[in-house]
Amino acid sequence: MEFDLIIRGGKIIDGTGKPAFSADLGVKDGKITALGKIDGNAKQIIDAHGALVTPGFVDIHTHYDGQISWDADMAPSSLHGVTTAVMGSCGVGFAPCRSSDRERLIQLMEGVEDIPGSALAEGLPWTWESFPEYMNALEAMPHSIDFCAMLTHDPLRVYVMGERAVHDLPANPEEIEQMRALLREGLEAGAVGFSTGRSDNHRSASGAHTPAAQADDNELTGLVKAFQGLGHGVIQAVSDFDMPEGDSHFDREFDLIQHMGEVSGHPVSVSLMQRDQSPNQWKWIIARAEKAQAAGLNFKLQVGARAIGVLLGLEATFQPFMGFPSYKAISALPLAERVAKMKDPAFKAQLLTEKSEPVAGDGSSIPPLADLLLAQMELFGMRMFTLGEAPDYEPSMANSIGMKAKQRGETVLSGLYDALLEDQGHALIYFPLYNYGEGNLNNLYTMLRHPQALPGLGDGGAHVGTICDASFPTFLLTHWARDRQGEKFQLEEVIEMQTQRNAQFIGLNDRGSLEVGKKADINVIDFENLQLHPPYLVADLPAGGKRLMQKATGYRATIVSGEIIAENGELTGKYPGKLVRLRG
Repeated sequence: MEFDLIIRGGKIIDGTGKPAFSADLGVKDGKITALGKIDGNAKQIIDAHGALVTPGFVDIHTHYDGQISWDADMAPSSLHGVTTAVMGSCGVGFAPCRSSDRERLIQLMEGVEDIPGSALAEGLPWTWESFPEYMNALEAMPHSIDFCAMLTHDPLRVYVMGERAVHDLPANPEEIEQMRALLREGLEAGAVGFSTGRSDNHRSASGAHTPAAQADDNELTGLVKAFQGLGHGVIQAVSDFDMPEGDSHFDREFDLIQHMGEVSGHPVSVSLMQRDQSPNQWKWIIARAEKAQAAGLNFKLQVGARAIGVLLGLEATFQPFMGFPSYKAISALPLAERVAKMKDPAFKAQLLTEKSEPVAGDGSSIPPLADLLLAQMELFGMRMFTLGEAPDYEPSMANSIGMKAKQRGETVLSGLYDALLEDQGHALIYFPLYNYGEGNLNNLYTMLRHPQALPGLGDGGAHVGTICDASFPTFLLTHWARDRQGEKFQLEEVIEMQTQRNAQFIGLNDRGSLEVGKKADINVIDFENLQLHPPYLVADLPAGGKRLMQKATGYRATIVSGEIIAENGELTGKYPGKLVRLRG
């Protein structure tokens, strides 16, 4: 038999959770056509001896809604083994949209997902109004990997309610019916689901609450009736669960989300993380999710691969001294000039006598949590870390910047100040916020181990100046299946989590496992040498905007529909990626 591609001699981990086995794999016309000992010829052969051969990873929580319209590469996800990305998370997106509302949606995405508004304004082509037109526009563009789109609540509400689409005004029955009809239209056009955001930490660039933040039960359940009678579609809800106001508030919020699942009859996922403000809330969420599942719902928990945190730096969105008067006076200077000023001992001495002024509120998109953190840097500096050349995402508190400063006889603030100036001001400080209350990832292990868990929350394409968690797939492999000291996972488990498990939840039944007849989305991985590189800033967004990028060593090849889109850590310039539409 003639093949387009043969991968020879690899250790197959097929994505189903079954033990690894050695075999060749043959590809023809974008599909896996043989698995075992292959004697045929091929146009291209990959020698995979000593390497893993796995399905391509399915990332179910990204924000490429804007970037996808100007960037065919879809990095960094495409550099971390992802072959299918689901975008349209957290209720924010760009369709449906009238021309008069474009700036409003840009401000929403800028504030909620930390994507520069100038980049969105210059980069978005706006060749659509309806959601089906948005999908058609993206479908006509080249892409490295496949992608799916969820219809998002905020633009839907703005499109129907206009100026009434503010968080504290309920939709009337006619508006709910219009939104339901538009959601149904999007689902019938191939959208894979619907997402809504209910977090007080999500604000527009002007500081306003997101339009759908306080949507009531009538609106949410009225909307999800659009799923009834359809054979596909998932619901994603992102919520604070009214943290940390107590059990009654929590139960009311969970009841509302559970009711969406009951009315729609379709799968639901919510975000799960350990938060310092309500340290046991994650256990309540698990308990309620288990009850929902026992009651017959397909109810899942999206869990991150590591702590949910931020990267701080003089080039990043946030840094510890951004609210200090002396720093504010030089904040507009080019980086080199700021660094020169900050290296002056007199400047440092003056700044360290000051207190942070508020940076949130009064029209700022920065959440109130930022002011709490800035006001307590002496405390939070004890859980801030330098990443180094081999990033450690489960560092010991003994190695924090604050602890090392105290050991030198300095203040925590002095240590943070000096850490910012390393590498001529390009240094980044790692600050794990959530999932790290006990100084390790033990609670996260419990979350990931749960049978209702789905790995997600990587936010590829978003928070471009604060995180680079699109590298979660690589971290799942290196940390949780190889390097961690303590409880970890079998390699087959980690592969199954981010391939078949995620694909089946979304309804992508043609991928997620290495089986004859399945789509040829494949990774060839030098597992022993797989290594994350440190994140760094690049200025490659429209209008000169900067974003964090992170690469990895060890991916010999990433293959989409039988074509190699990345090889040895670099993209090849092949663009076989397609919009995946689900219908039925």
